[in-house]
Amino acid sequence: MQLIHRIKQSIWQLANKCGAFAPLFAMLLLGLILLSLSRVGLVLWKLDRVLATDKLVEIFLQGIRVDIIQLSLMALIPLLLAPILATKQLFKVWQKFTYIWVTISILLLVFLEIATPGFIMEYDVRPNRIFVEYLKYPNEVMSMLWTGFKVHIFATLGFSLITLWLMRRFMKPWLAAKPTWTNKKLWLIWPLIFLLSAFAIRSSLGHRPANPALFAITQDSMVNSLILNSGYSVIYAVYSLQHEAKSSQIYGKMAKEDIFKITGAKDTDLPTLTTLNPSAKRDKPLNLVIILQESLGATFVESLGGVPVTPNLEKLKEQGIWFEQLYATGTRSVRGIEAVVTGFQPTPADSTVKLSLSQKNFFSLAGLLSKHGYSTEFIYGGESHFDNMRGFFMGNGFQSIIDQKDYKNPVMLSSWGVSDEDLLNKTHEQLLAHHASGKPFFTLAFSSSNHAPFEFPDGRIELYEQPKNTDNNAVKYADYTIGDFIKKAKASPYWKDTVFLIVADHDIRVRGDTLVPIERFHIPGLILGADIAPQKITAMASQIDLPVTMLSLMGLQTQHPMTGHDLSQIPADYLGRAMMQYNYNFAWMEQTPTGNQVVVLRENKAPAHGVYDTKVKRLHEVSPTQNAISLEQRALANTLLPALLYSEQKYRVPE
Repeated sequence: MQLIHRIKQSIWQLANKCGAFAPLFAMLLLGLILLSLSRVGLVLWKLDRVLATDKLVEIFLQGIRVDIIQLSLMALIPLLLAPILATKQLFKVWQKFTYIWVTISILLLVFLEIATPGFIMEYDVRPNRIFVEYLKYPNEVMSMLWTGFKVHIFATLGFSLITLWLMRRFMKPWLAAKPTWTNKKLWLIWPLIFLLSAFAIRSSLGHRPANPALFAITQDSMVNSLILNSGYSVIYAVYSLQHEAKSSQIYGKMAKEDIFKITGAKDTDLPTLTTLNPSAKRDKPLNLVIILQESLGATFVESLGGVPVTPNLEKLKEQGIWFEQLYATGTRSVRGIEAVVTGFQPTPADSTVKLSLSQKNFFSLAGLLSKHGYSTEFIYGGESHFDNMRGFFMGNGFQSIIDQKDYKNPVMLSSWGVSDEDLLNKTHEQLLAHHASGKPFFTLAFSSSNHAPFEFPDGRIELYEQPKNTDNNAVKYADYTIGDFIKKAKASPYWKDTVFLIVADHDIRVRGDTLVPIERFHIPGLILGADIAPQKITAMASQIDLPVTMLSLMGLQTQHPMTGHDLSQIPADYLGRAMMQYNYNFAWMEQTPTGNQVVVLRENKAPAHGVYDTKVKRLHEVSPTQNAISLEQRALANTLLPALLYSEQKYRVPE
């Protein structure tokens, strides 16, 4: 307490020299101290990854720079009002206003910093756009936090209350202060203070003001985020969400004709429209069922280099088409939905599941199959409005949606909805009913048990580890439900008429110390059912290849705008490619006879090049090769093409 008192005295001794601007200067000094202490604590926590970058000193120096930007932003509104409120006539009003403003500002800073460790544990980065987006779903988020993060909740509330109490004591000297500046002095000095603040906010003499990309000084995204403070990270996320349309060109521009030439698109009303000649010739196309598995990445599949918690999946892979080098397009469920259900390539913008121009007349498997006479259905264990899924699905071809409210007496109701066995039992019931109706059907079932806080029913599996509620145990339970579902399906009349896709939306907690942690984008994928012959596809594949492949195996002759490859008709020497969006980095990976070449497009930075070693699961950065320019051009064209198709609303089929 003695130390705190001395710090308080020292801050106000300096601040009082600034006259009417004393509280804002005090906020600057106090904020710098608090944010620096928080950064020190986070760095010590993640010291091994920080030291691996050899940027320790720069992290702290650049961190102070970011903190000054943030605190100057927080002072902006009071500064704008100062010429009026800080005059002698209204000084009491100015005192009360700045007292409240500074107290709340520091309280918010502390709140976000206290919340940061829990967020990093889950997402391996400071609070960002995910933090902002989750605020739209208070019921789901609060349920999850209360179930799995009680310690974090109480710690955050406790520190916030302590901060509020301390701030009231800290600001007392200001309430007792008397005006020492004349109005003339105030008005003469104010422009200088304002210009200094504006410069501090811009923090650059270059063409562009400072932004998070400027502070990306390492290949480790988590370490880069430590340079920021959480307030700045969240504010930038809000800003980015308001400017999504511009984010699709953060890697550079390219003429439309060049985009088309490189990608094979055509300068027509529907540039990517393709006629599918299916690999399977059928009198009656098959039904389609997609089981989208929450966070079930290669991390949990032993044969793909993960832990042995998916024994059923390992057995089933011998009975169908198994992908050994399949990569997700992103790190969020909506990105996985986007790839698997619409075949749309990833962009730096948000998933099209959430963007405004794709809420209707946007291509999806459901929309296409509806036109071919299929019943289309989405089955979810939670509340389907989460992440705008219901809105997007209902606007783009799904005729019915089953979610949490439609389950009677579920085995278990968790933070994210009913258990996976409830979900797949319901799916089985629906498939029996659809088959009995005689109408072809497409069903998408999306699991949720493998999501923090990893809740699932007791007595179903032999736990892989202790305690119970871990990701490994949750995945083992999810695998158990898959095995049980497929067993029931095989014994059902719909099996012989249906093709099934079991695939992950993304891996869990995608993180790493490389520009793009490619190893955490590796996911399992399995196609089985009907007359599907066992096969292992060793070529590189992307999530966007799956919907095209499924239509082909169904035997559906049709047109579609998808750019994915039909993996049921690839030659023996086929070399694939994958694309991965990781925050604001975009990785384009090509399979070559000499290795997997990678180019990473970065915001306002030159592309980085690397080679991905599948044996050690590591991206090694290398100097640009002879074909570097063409590789960069292919990557850029393939991130600008979907942005163009979205903005011009050309990702659809003819009416």
